[in-house]
Amino acid sequence: MPVSYTTVGENLLMQFQQIVGKANIIVDEEHKYQYSHDETEDYSFMPDVVLKPGSAEEVSAILKLCNEHVIPVTPRGGGTGLSGGALPVQKGVVVSMERFNRILEIDELNLQATVEPGVITQVFQDTVKEKGLFYPPDPSSRGSCFLGGNLGENAGGPKAVKYGVTRDYVLNLQVVLPTGEIIWTAANVLKNSTGYNLTQLMIGSEGTLGIITKIVFKLRSYPTQDVTLLVPFSTSEEACRAISAIYMAGVTPSGMEFMEREAIIKTQEYLATVLNKKVNIDLPEGINAHLLIELDGNDQEVLMKEAETIMNVLEQFETGEVLFADTVEQKEALWRIRRNVSPAVNYYSLTKSEDVVVPRGNLPKLVTAIKSIGKQYGFNSVVYGHAGDGNLHINIMKEALSDAYWHKEVNEGIGEIFKEVVRLGGTLSGEHGIGIAKRPYMSLAVSEVNLRLMRGIKAAFDPNGILNPDKIF
Repeated sequence: MPVSYTTVGENLLMQFQQIVGKANIIVDEEHKYQYSHDETEDYSFMPDVVLKPGSAEEVSAILKLCNEHVIPVTPRGGGTGLSGGALPVQKGVVVSMERFNRILEIDELNLQATVEPGVITQVFQDTVKEKGLFYPPDPSSRGSCFLGGNLGENAGGPKAVKYGVTRDYVLNLQVVLPTGEIIWTAANVLKNSTGYNLTQLMIGSEGTLGIITKIVFKLRSYPTQDVTLLVPFSTSEEACRAISAIYMAGVTPSGMEFMEREAIIKTQEYLATVLNKKVNIDLPEGINAHLLIELDGNDQEVLMKEAETIMNVLEQFETGEVLFADTVEQKEALWRIRRNVSPAVNYYSLTKSEDVVVPRGNLPKLVTAIKSIGKQYGFNSVVYGHAGDGNLHINIMKEALSDAYWHKEVNEGIGEIFKEVVRLGGTLSGEHGIGIAKRPYMSLAVSEVNLRLMRGIKAAFDPNGILNPDKIF
């Protein structure tokens, strides 16, 4: 049943101020606006108040007060989400985690690190790298997204194809429950068969079950060598077919990224005109897609043998001239193209950003279906993504479409794409989450039995339904 929420009044504002201090409460419209939206389309929902706590105890006090008065609470990280998962749909309180920005400990003996959720992903990666350690998950927004948000959506990134996603690196979490209790979900050990796995339950829950205040990650040793190739193909389908063949040959790249021709064109224009960072990739006629392939390890000779294996595999496909990145600068330029596709397309047009995932052997059929459905429903799309693990990003562009068409017919077309994804053995999201953007389509991929179980879990953690309401279900 719908929850009847309480509006935040002057008395509650005074109590919130006592918890976080005057400097960490935002009530004016101008400053609240930046917390009303993220990178999801043009959605905006204004909260009643924004709070910036600095400790688990302050988060606990906020949640106890909100639970008592049935006030909706929306946890927020870096604001880089693409499914509306951190938007205050029911107004109420936004709890911004921006002050939780400390790397508390790096345990080199046990290859672990304890951090707060407001640490920027790339800052964490660079800090552990200085000690020869490696945290592989690297979403494209790594320069601005928070680790807590990565956990909320179970983010992956290009290196997930070899090293796994965020959940594969989390050992333990400190979490404040919606009712205000502070718990640790597990222990700082590599093996744990002690009851239900609450750690993994929290990851990917989109802030609906609790607010994470500390994270214990496991780390790896940093690979010292890498090889980067950019492979042009005649068609997107041909590029997608090559992916499975490379794996069948026994090679596991650390990155296997797909970009169709339009993705590269728009990104090159964006980099040159907006960021003043010109990157030139030759795009001759007849080349319509590329794979950006990275190999990494600690033995350059082994990597070159793997690259030779890939080149032998590619002889079976319609390719252009393969580019081997010879220098660090050239490698960085190629990855700059890939990491900026999303902002480039969004700079060009308002977009709906989807991140479907299918078994990688079905990628050729999916790419063909996406373009066919777009033609049927009258919209253009730019397709790219982590093709090595079957995860494609589809940026559907508004361009000159009317608002009415954008919100009705285009959404119907997205539904058709999702139906095809499920038919091909896939699901609605690989790493962006469901949030509010994909919530209407959940029944396409998840049975009513599964949804009932999920709602039951939500009710057990959050009996008053205050935490991040109207997300997922």
